[in-house]
This record gives sequence, C-alpha cells and structure tokens, in this order.
Amino acid sequence: MESTMKEMRDGASVLDFDSKSTVEGGVEDVYGEDRATEDQLVTPWTISVASGYCLLRDPRHNKGLAFTEKERDAHYLRGLLPPAVISQQLQEKKLMNSIRQYEVPLQKYVAMMELEERNERLFYKLLIDNVEELLPVVYTPTVGEACQKYGSIFRRPQGLYISLKEKGKILEVLKNWPERSIQVIVVTDGERILGLGDLGCQGMGIPVGKLALYTALGGIRPSACLPITVDVGTNNEQLLKDEFYIGLRQRRATGQEYAELLDEFMSAVKQNYGEKVLIQFEDFANHNAFELLAKYGTTHLVFNDDIQGTASVVLAGVVAALKLIGGTLAEHRFLFLGAGEAGTGIAELIALEISKQTKAPVEETRKKICLVDSKGLIVSSRKDSLQHFKKPWAHEHEPVNNLLDAVKVIKPTILIGSSGVGRTFTKEVIEAMASFNEVKPLILALSNPTSQSECTAEEAYTWSKGRAIFASGSPFDPFEYNGKVFVPGQANNAYIFPGFGLGLVISGAIRVHDDMLLAASEALAKQVTEENFEKGLIYPPFSNIRKISANIAANVAAKAYELGVATRLPRPQNLVKCAESCMYTPVYRNYR
Repeated sequence: MESTMKEMRDGASVLDFDSKSTVEGGVEDVYGEDRATEDQLVTPWTISVASGYCLLRDPRHNKGLAFTEKERDAHYLRGLLPPAVISQQLQEKKLMNSIRQYEVPLQKYVAMMELEERNERLFYKLLIDNVEELLPVVYTPTVGEACQKYGSIFRRPQGLYISLKEKGKILEVLKNWPERSIQVIVVTDGERILGLGDLGCQGMGIPVGKLALYTALGGIRPSACLPITVDVGTNNEQLLKDEFYIGLRQRRATGQEYAELLDEFMSAVKQNYGEKVLIQFEDFANHNAFELLAKYGTTHLVFNDDIQGTASVVLAGVVAALKLIGGTLAEHRFLFLGAGEAGTGIAELIALEISKQTKAPVEETRKKICLVDSKGLIVSSRKDSLQHFKKPWAHEHEPVNNLLDAVKVIKPTILIGSSGVGRTFTKEVIEAMASFNEVKPLILALSNPTSQSECTAEEAYTWSKGRAIFASGSPFDPFEYNGKVFVPGQANNAYIFPGFGLGLVISGAIRVHDDMLLAASEALAKQVTEENFEKGLIYPPFSNIRKISANIAANVAAKAYELGVATRLPRPQNLVKCAESCMYTPVYRNYR
C-alpha cells in the first residue's frame, strides 16, 4: 500500500519527517474516564461544578436514579428525582428490556442515540456489555438506514459540520467545539456512504457511529473523540429536493475548490490539536480517498478505514483461515470482485504480507492476485484507461468479461467481494468455486449493508454443499445445512480500527505505516481459538473485543516504537497492560 502511495507522492515516505513538523498535543484524563482512575473521586466539572437541574441535563455526568443520597444532597438534586436509588446494573437491565421491545432496527438506533444524549456512561455500559446484540444497531447495517433518514430523525447536532460557508474560518469553527484535547477525529464528506452512495451532510451518522465504537471497543475516551462532516454539497437529486435535508443545497464542489477546503481543514486540525491527533478518513469516494491518503500521509497522522482498515481485517481473516484451508498465503490464488478503495487496499496488503513472508518483491507477489471490476478482469490491455490505483493489478492475461468466466479461468482458492453490488456471487460462481477446490473454498462477501452483500451465508453454504468457509461484512444468522449448524464470521472493520487507534494513542505515534497494519492483522489472527475454528469461524467473537483491541493496540504500538514514529517515552514495559489501563470504562464515578 505504501509503495502505491509513494508513487503518488513522487517517492516520499511516511517515515520521511518534515523538519518543520511539530509534535504537540497529548491528552490528560481530566474527567476520570480511564480504567486507571476508576476508583478516584471526581468533580463533575462543566464550565463550573455541575449541580441541580443542569447536572441532570449534562450527559457526561448524569446518572439518573443512580445518584446516591449523599450526592443528591451535595449537588442540589433533592426533589428533582423520584426517591428511589437504583444501581447502574438495574438501569442497564431496564433499558435493554425496553430496546428489545422494538421490532424495527431504526427504532433501536434512535433509542440508543437518545440515551447517549442524556446519559453517556450508561450508553457505553449497554454497548460494551451487549456488544454482539447492539453493534448492528449503532453501526452497520442499521446506520446505513439512519444516514438515509438522518434529516427526518435529526434531533440534536453531534459533532462538527464544516461546509463551504466556513471556508477561510475553519480554525475558528474547530475552536467552537467545547473539548480542547482531541485524540481521534473521524471525518467524511458523505460521498460514498457504505454501499448507499452520496448521502451528503447526512453521512454524519458514520463518524458518530465509528467514534462510538472507538470508545466502546477500543477504550478511547468520549471526550477525546470528534466526529466531523465536511459538507461540499451533494449530487443526490432526491436529497436536494427533500425539504428535510440538513445540508448545503448545491451540487458537489470538485477540483481546486474542494482541494483548498480540505487543505485548510487539515492545516487547521494540526494547528488546533497538534500532530498526534489521528484523522480517520471515512466514506470518501475513490477518486478523493486515495489522493487524500497519499497527500497527507507524510505530514499528518491519517488513516483510511475503507482502504487500510478493511485490508487489515480481511488479511487477518485470511491468515486465520489458513488453519482450515491449508497451505501458506503464497500458495493460494486470489480473485476479487470490486477494484475500488476496499478491493485494491485488501489486495495490496495481502501482496505485502506475501512479500514479507517470501522475501519476493511486491511487484511479483501482486501477480498472485487478480481483480474484476465492472468491465471485467483487470488486464494489461486495459492499462491506459484504468484509474491509477488499479494499474498495479493489470496483469498479462486474455480479457475476461465477467466474474463467472474469471472464476473458471483463474480457479481461485479465495474469492473476495468488495463490489458494493448485492447478489453478484451467484449459484454458478459458488458452485464453480466448490468444484475445483479439493479443500474448502474461502468466500468473503464484504459489501455493506446486508442488502449489498455479494451473497448470503445461506447461499454460500447451500450452493457449496456445506464446504465453504464464509465471512461477510454485515452479520448473518447461523444456518443449518444437512444437520450441521454453520456460524458465519463477520469481517467487520470494528475488529481493527478501535484497537489500531488505541495503539497510535498510547505510543504517541505521528505517522501510520503499512507495517503497523500488518501488526494489527497478525494480532487479530492470533485471537482466533481452536474452539472458533471448530465452528468454521475465522474471527473471534465480539464478546471479547476489548481484550482483542488491547492486544492489537500493543502490537501496533510496538511497531510504532520499532519504526521510530512513537513519541511517548519511555516505552512502557508491558504494552498490553498499558493499553488496558488507558481504556475508558463506563462505570459511574462517585462525586465529591
């Protein structure tokens, strides 16, 4: 991946530091949010000490009926609450019962967002303790529908909206955000939301959802997270005509106007928050995603989850799957459907890992991987008409017009879908995969949301006669075939980016390097147990995600120190324990 980016940067590397760059920032736990501060008494500061009615309206400090008798006296809450005092555990039980009453996923999403707006710690307690049940609610697939209807369900702004109206004033806008110490920013321009296309300003649901997972799964403190939408307009005619649309009513800005706004934004972020703030690009269209990553990778701490996060989680799944399908990575043949951000990012990271294992040049290892886009197999005869990020995958081969013919010709052992187009892994494609693979074929249908998945778990297991190892981007229920229950895995980026971000934070990293992505993949693959393999799983259960994230963070941080991009010195002796102690914990604090 870095080799591709270096070509776009005229040979510059992320390890080539600008002498003018400054290492600033760093976050102090002023609210007592880390696990290490769990037993300390804290003061519920806002601008002044929060008390009375204002304390009940402050989501960071509100505990509802869990305020003790002593706290009710000390903070002027008498009469503002019913007399009962209940525990956080009982509050959690009551709310989970309420949420389970809703049959429509979007209703559950709205209920969770409303909870976050009134009681932040209880929101995260629910999410952490019920992660497998609530992850599909606060993130994919439900978040896709939430973004589509964001204008209708919009109640209270979450995060910053930076539009073309703010050009020339972005630094001032950033200073309007109440928190000064920010560790992670997730930013989108809403042009390519999941597989749903251009949702403009309504794409804010994605940064909000991602940062909720940074906190719940990776332990990044909520006060250190900032969701941002850069609104440059939308080309979605339906939204432009929608009276409830909340964004700019104009066609998307492009070219120099777009580049200047993003450049001002990136400069303002660095000036306001320092060099150690992680900026995660999310759901940008292909033509901008690669350019932004290449342009700012050498000057900022940037990460693109669609390109790099997806690649890392898929590589981890493939490495883990080798225990079920046999062989080494270099002995397998890979075929991708989809050659956008996700497809080319995954392919490049797999090629890098093969290169690392075999000591062969990455230019050689790429030849083991073929990609199919909307015009057929990517081959050298098409090179002149290809986008720059597809050109490394244009191999010497006869043209092939469709996926089924490509499967028959290439005979892949691993089939990966990142096309964003549902039901493209047809019965004929799956049957062909099963027919020439003596061992189990690995089939990854990664596109989100569920409606855009290349095939369902049921289809993969049925058409392969129960032989396929299957994982998808969105969750599918277990499926019984011929008396055996198959549990489909989920190649969810949420396995990687929370722990990856935590690793950058605890090491004080100032750049992201490909070796750190490989380190994250390696750590995730090691978390899959024999018990998981027996069920056909190539990813560990999400119930252990905080432990998984701590191990990923430790591996990433270790690599950052090794590469010389870490600034938190001295290096902690035990990075796993360091990661765990820095994790946000949502247990209620006792107030003075």
